[in-house]
Amino acid sequence: MNLLIKKLVKKKLKISFAESCTGGMLSSAITSISGASKVFNIGLITYSNQAKIKFLKVNKNIIEKYGAVSHECCFAMVKNLSKISKANINVSITGIAGPKGGTKQKPVGLVFIGIKKGNKIVIKKNLFKSKNRNAIQKATVKKALQLVNSII
Repeated sequence: MNLLIKKLVKKKLKISFAESCTGGMLSSAITSISGASKVFNIGLITYSNQAKIKFLKVNKNIIEKYGAVSHECCFAMVKNLSKISKANINVSITGIAGPKGGTKQKPVGLVFIGIKKGNKIVIKKNLFKSKNRNAIQKATVKKALQLVNSII
């Protein structure tokens, strides 16, 4: 994590997050490191569908058609976050941390992570095997940070 912040500082990059199932854990992970203020811009926890619609301007039709835990919603979250934050790198997370709430189509542990850098948007679908809520959240944060590290 320390190295990630140093890398962001060196490249003069700002980063912002829009989190759902991680509930601020990603923002907390970065702000717990000294020097984060040089690179961290915004951390939004848009946990409810209403928050995604109101603050991130996710079209409600996307949520109605595909669900909040979907490639389409994650894409809209990261795209719209970048408009709000003006950061160089934006990350969105939406998923099912469990232990309840999963379905056959969308099981517990299904998490979408979106990263936007410049005009490039990448959405990664993850299926974390654990049924433990905290383990899924931690695995999501770790994966998101790995993805950020790989693109900078």
